[in-house]
Amino acid sequence: MYVNVKETAKLLSVSEKTVYRWIKRNLVPTYKVHGSYRFKRAELLDWATSKRRNVIEEPFEITQGEKEPLPSLADSISAGGIIYRVAGNNRDEVLADAVNHLRMPDEADLKMLKQVLLIREELSSTGIGDGIALPHPRNAILEHLIRAKVNICFLEHPVEFAALDGKLVHTLIIVVSPSLRIQLHLLSLLHMVLRDSALRKMLATQPRRDEVIKAIRTAEKKLLSAQH
Repeated sequence: MYVNVKETAKLLSVSEKTVYRWIKRNLVPTYKVHGSYRFKRAELLDWATSKRRNVIEEPFEITQGEKEPLPSLADSISAGGIIYRVAGNNRDEVLADAVNHLRMPDEADLKMLKQVLLIREELSSTGIGDGIALPHPRNAILEHLIRAKVNICFLEHPVEFAALDGKLVHTLIIVVSPSLRIQLHLLSLLHMVLRDSALRKMLATQPRRDEVIKAIRTAEKKLLSAQH
């Protein structure tokens, strides 16, 4: 889905003048559509993450004729699962092992999923700092997937992920979704709840499954309460 300059400025909490300056200096991915500048929301979120820029303080709302309710983050983690002792000595190896443990439909092409996750990392690291990375397919939509799944994967050994803070990654949070709308919603929620330093520190200890779900559900409720 494309957004215009005004919507982009609101999304990134900057002025329209700043957006035009970024366009002129080729600092942000943009497209010309019927003579006007347009941006892809998925690419903007990726770009904001790579530049450590905050996004708007609310989950993305995208209307593309999709009427199904947006899932909660905690429920999506329950659907995806929490995986311990993911093996590998580098980024590519831990991503491959994590994908092998995902709860995916039998028809899902895991080889393809590994490839798109690696391609996404080559474009820009999904390491957001403090040992956490948020791998996700760039184009979001996965065939045969009925509901979104957020998978928390604790690594057996921290690995280099080219995160902006230079820290090794110990936790992958992999988002897979049947639609771009839902993926952006879940990524936005993750970016906001992970601003909680206590939650980030807890993930570094690789806590029990019930503790992770409880902490995420509490953080999500706190976030939604603050928005009303």
